[in-house]
Amino acid sequence: MTNLPPSGSNLRGAVDLSSLVNRGQAAAPATPGAAAAPAAAGAPAGVVPVPSLVLDGTDANFGELLELSSRVPVIVGLWASRSEPSTALMTVLEKLITDLAGRFVLARVDIDANPQLAQAFQAQSVPTVAAVITGQPVQLFNGPLAEEQISDVLGRVLELAAQQGVTGTAEAPAAAAAADGEPAEVVEEPLPPHHLEAYAAIEAGDYATAQSEYRTAIAQNPNDTMAVAGLAQVSLLARLQGKTIDQIRNGAASSPDDLDAQLLVADLDLSGGHIEDAFDRLLSLFPAQPAPGRNAIRERILELFEVIGQDDPRVPPTRSRLTALLY
Repeated sequence: MTNLPPSGSNLRGAVDLSSLVNRGQAAAPATPGAAAAPAAAGAPAGVVPVPSLVLDGTDANFGELLELSSRVPVIVGLWASRSEPSTALMTVLEKLITDLAGRFVLARVDIDANPQLAQAFQAQSVPTVAAVITGQPVQLFNGPLAEEQISDVLGRVLELAAQQGVTGTAEAPAAAAAADGEPAEVVEEPLPPHHLEAYAAIEAGDYATAQSEYRTAIAQNPNDTMAVAGLAQVSLLARLQGKTIDQIRNGAASSPDDLDAQLLVADLDLSGGHIEDAFDRLLSLFPAQPAPGRNAIRERILELFEVIGQDDPRVPPTRSRLTALLY
């Protein structure tokens, strides 16, 4: 397969579940004309044999995964080996998918090795997570999330899949062997000690401890770029923790001169994948700010560069605009 079928070739207009980043938020309504196929398109419930519950999605085999999505919802995790936050998130997704015992299949997509899929899913930063149901893409979230938050997102996806008649259960040979009393082999790549502690804290929703662990890793090795990126991403999560989307947006709208409120809504924009909006907001605020405010905006923009990755194509033009404002 050299190109994805039209149903999965572009995520613009797909169902947007980005509001699920915050627990308790209702799923956003589907964009008109972009709903998934009707329930009749889904195959009857039943066992669906698969080689594994976690598969490598590639430019060559994704057509088969699109077909599978008519019977079992497919979670698509776009990652890159150069990005520790994305590899860590894939580990969480693998665990959750395995624990759900066939309710989903996870397709891991290495964006560096599969540029067509990276383009199709608009994965300009990693991690990016989506779902496919009856061949239709569903945008989920960008960036790292705690395990509990990801579980909530998966629960909403199951509800959406059931509405479309996709209620099959995937069964892999390893899972069947485990059911017969034979343990399934689980292989995980070890993380450096402080990274491991930070990630465990993230899973527990303890972002303060995660920040402390990453800072320790950086103090021990200032060239630990993965720890720098991890600190930036967990700091973003910490700032958003406990706040709803409506609270953040209403706070910014009602207090246009409150810099903290504007910085927070920029965080929210970026966490939901609206990266250009986040940077535009911050750069627009910059000229009218006194020196302390300008410094706060500059530091936040530099931190957000780490969140999305220094190699993201939106970093250079934003950096140039910031430099022009500074000098």
